[in-house]
Amino acid sequence: MPSLKEVKSRITSVISTQQITKAMKMVAAAKLRKSQDRITQMRPYAQKLSYLFQSLSAADQDTQAWYNQQREENKVLIVVISSDRGLCGAFNSTIMKAAMRLVNEKYASQQAQGNVAILPLGKKAFEFFGKKSYATVNDYWNVFHGLSFDNVTVVGDYLMRTFQSGQYDKIEIVYNEFKNVATQILRTEQFLPVVQLKTSDKAEQSDYIYQPNQAEIIIGLVPKSLKIQLYKAILDSNAAENGARMTAMDKATENAGELLKDLKLTYNRTRQAAITKEILEIVAGAEALKSA
Repeated sequence: MPSLKEVKSRITSVISTQQITKAMKMVAAAKLRKSQDRITQMRPYAQKLSYLFQSLSAADQDTQAWYNQQREENKVLIVVISSDRGLCGAFNSTIMKAAMRLVNEKYASQQAQGNVAILPLGKKAFEFFGKKSYATVNDYWNVFHGLSFDNVTVVGDYLMRTFQSGQYDKIEIVYNEFKNVATQILRTEQFLPVVQLKTSDKAEQSDYIYQPNQAEIIIGLVPKSLKIQLYKAILDSNAAENGARMTAMDKATENAGELLKDLKLTYNRTRQAAITKEILEIVAGAEALKSA
């Protein structure tokens, strides 16, 4: 049985840890409200813009534009969106496992030839893939430092430029989509080439009046739509991260409370045993004096 001093020291340590996790939960909750508002406002706009872009590109089948060129998938780039910090449960490990599974299963032949590259967005992905044998593009991992559309635009320009030049034949994004505080949905989306609408969707698409003309509108819409799509994925991941951290810290605070109950019970039992032992020693000493 541990000594009273050891148990008391553990109780103090757990109380300190509980205070830290409770404070981190409150900070994550404050950040979550802000990031949740941003993605809630962005999502309808991004979805409508993406559908409009797909509809216009589907209507322009005669023009084989660079953004919808279906090339042989010899060179692939996978954008992995993680967080900058830990203590958010399985948030980051889920992303890393999904990205590695994508490389080792779907693009196994390209990986064997060294034609798969990883572009990490977030410090955790940067550190994880930096220790692996994967080829990485490490110029944009700190995108969450002052997260803004301008910062994301730089990444979007790089993705469009490398696809258009033929450096990559396909670009995919792996990230966690925010659903609610306790739930994140793992997403793998094709960024380039642009996914064409299904036949049923094409039948439902509206007729558009173009001003000044269809070609100019599509040319102007391409970079904006793709950058918004990337920005939405990053905002989704940011909100999901804060939700995961809030949930993890809440659970850690609860576990610390349960551990405190057990430690206090152990402390009381140890103290009671020590007192009982002292009483027995006093009684035995008194009996010894009587018999002397």
